[in-house]
Amino acid sequence: MSITTTTHLNFRGTAGRALEFYQAVFGGALTAATYGDFGMPKEVPGAEKIVFGQVETADGFRLMAYDIPGQDTADTTVTAGTTRRENGTTVTDRTFFQSLRGQSLEEVLTLWDRLADGADIIEPLAASAWSPGFGMLTDRFGVTWVIDVEAPYNG
Repeated sequence: MSITTTTHLNFRGTAGRALEFYQAVFGGALTAATYGDFGMPKEVPGAEKIVFGQVETADGFRLMAYDIPGQDTADTTVTAGTTRRENGTTVTDRTFFQSLRGQSLEEVLTLWDRLADGADIIEPLAASAWSPGFGMLTDRFGVTWVIDVEAPYNG
């Protein structure tokens, strides 16, 4: 099958900084174009915001982002909601989590450590009943990541 999916994140004025952060976490090439680059007069408020942004690695990881026009705020809960663990359950009002799955604990730990910089740790990365490593965090830009090591399915 040739169809792929790519997460497209919507930010409120922080897409450029988020893309730089994700490039530092995952590596790869960062592409970004502003509303001004696409024809908005440069003097109009918001012309410097991201209308198209992407981080893409050689091994196929891709993440896209843009700034919602006229919606600047640094409060990530406005856009993304909140998530917490309570009595062994994940309680959230978010519409999605970003899943990141690796083949080894070493691979996952490296990405976890990078994403955890400035993050809210919801569930520390540790062995679980279903994975050699599972954790959950909300990064500094409000994206909640479910991170785990792929385990063989015995079903």
